[in-house]
Amino acid sequence: QVHLVESGGGSVQAGGSLRLSCAASGLTASDYCMAWFRQAPGKEREGIASSNSDGTINYADSVKGRFTISLDNAKNTLYLQMNSLKPEDTAMYYCAARPGECYRLRAPADFAVWGQGTQVTVSS
Repeated sequence: QVHLVESGGGSVQAGGSLRLSCAASGLTASDYCMAWFRQAPGKEREGIASSNSDGTINYADSVKGRFTISLDNAKNTLYLQMNSLKPEDTAMYYCAARPGECYRLRAPADFAVWGQGTQVTVSS
């Protein structure tokens, strides 16, 4: 069975940092397109970062320069380092996997495997 389990969310003040983790089982993350999405209340789920199997990385403009996606192959774990957090970063954060490529940020419908999410709250 394939599972993605996120952790690392929490509450932080604006300007602070958090690191999210997504532990994968039942798949080899380095063979997949792995991505981070977020969804704020009343808003659509949006892709914010993705890592392709060939190492291609993409970021949404809203997080570029502040967030870093990385993959630890030995731990089969995806990370999202989030720095300079803003109140508008408050959302539920999800990791997702798809067997195809992601040479660009893809829509949620393109991903078949999802974690349960971890909440990030940034206060001003």
